[in-house]
Amino acid sequence: MNFNLPKIVYRDLTVENVKLKLANIQQITFEVTDACNLKCKYCTYGDFYEGFDNRQNIKLPIKNAISLLDFFAEFWNSERNLSDRSHIYISFYGGEPLLNMPFIETIVDYVENELHCPNRFFKFSITTNGVLLHKYFDFFAKHNFNLTVSLDGNAENNSYRVDHKGKPAFEKILQNIDLLKEKHPVYFRDFVNFNSVLHNKNSVESIYNFFKERYDKIPNIGVLNDNGIKPDMQQKFLETYRNKYESLYESTHCNEIEKDMFIRTESFRNLTVFIHRYSGFVFKDYKKLLYDKVEVATIPTGTCIPFSNRLLLTVNGKILPCERIGQHHVIGTVNDNGVNIDLEEVVSRYNRYYKKITKQCAVCSIKHACMQCLFNLNDLETTCRCTMFMNEKDFEQYTENQINFLKKNPESYYRIMEEVFVD
Repeated sequence: MNFNLPKIVYRDLTVENVKLKLANIQQITFEVTDACNLKCKYCTYGDFYEGFDNRQNIKLPIKNAISLLDFFAEFWNSERNLSDRSHIYISFYGGEPLLNMPFIETIVDYVENELHCPNRFFKFSITTNGVLLHKYFDFFAKHNFNLTVSLDGNAENNSYRVDHKGKPAFEKILQNIDLLKEKHPVYFRDFVNFNSVLHNKNSVESIYNFFKERYDKIPNIGVLNDNGIKPDMQQKFLETYRNKYESLYESTHCNEIEKDMFIRTESFRNLTVFIHRYSGFVFKDYKKLLYDKVEVATIPTGTCIPFSNRLLLTVNGKILPCERIGQHHVIGTVNDNGVNIDLEEVVSRYNRYYKKITKQCAVCSIKHACMQCLFNLNDLETTCRCTMFMNEKDFEQYTENQINFLKKNPESYYRIMEEVFVD
């Protein structure tokens, strides 16, 4: 199948590109503390992984967080802000963020009452293990927090989530969730969601059934991070890991679950990207609708330009592109002297990485819809081989898979076009 797509021309990242992204960032996440009241056996900061700072039970200084907000406020109030009246999420992460609730309360108060950004609106979000939820859910409901509870399903599904004595946390978490639902039913319906990790003690079906039946919610289901595994933990990791696609298609009611989970499943995500990027009939803005382009200048891979979507400020003052990558990929710091971001160095480093992979991208058949983040490649500093690379034969099979899925699920086209936006 031939697609009438513009030619991609790869360009270098510039400092001005990054400054523009700084002024239009969508989410700032604070690692409130690296302490946690649970010791989940597959935790990103646990025994499986390397590449993260040691956990030292420390808290993020409030002044560092305020310094970062003030730094961004200058960009939000500048002429580079092209997102007038749009929302920015201020998010709280851990460790377990509820172990440092005074930080959260102070930042919320600062954003709502002292941070002067008339052109931007702020929303708050938090991810918690739920152990201390009963103490603070009134505050979250009052401020309309988007609240995500990490839970892997029923008691057996959740058995990797234990406290520091090895005692299961399930009953306590469930009690807190039920109390929140009882006390704030509308807030629970509109603002509370769940994250689940897929592993060898649960399945997509068991997770889906638990949350659907008990709370009428569809959880986000993620797989274990396979990046940065310690060499001596490879076998244990493989025993714990479970493939989401395979688990879904082992389900008794696979089709019904897949349709209900919709964009949370790999099949619908792939179809969405395929329609948006390859159909030739989806346009992000009127310029792309009215003015054909034979060439499109872009950067290689699906790696986010620094500050384009989000950032994470760690307890140690490191600024990272997000919480999903190793903590050695620092793009700035915050300390007693304020915010330190060397944009020239950041741009130079990114361009060095881009040059490593440009030749692969140039001949990759799925380059128009690439979603590969460079920082999740295990050999970034050496050979830098892309795990998403597709030759023509692979792409033909990929295309056939999308069309066949669409034929079996014709109603999905309308839903994708109505409900999903791909940036």
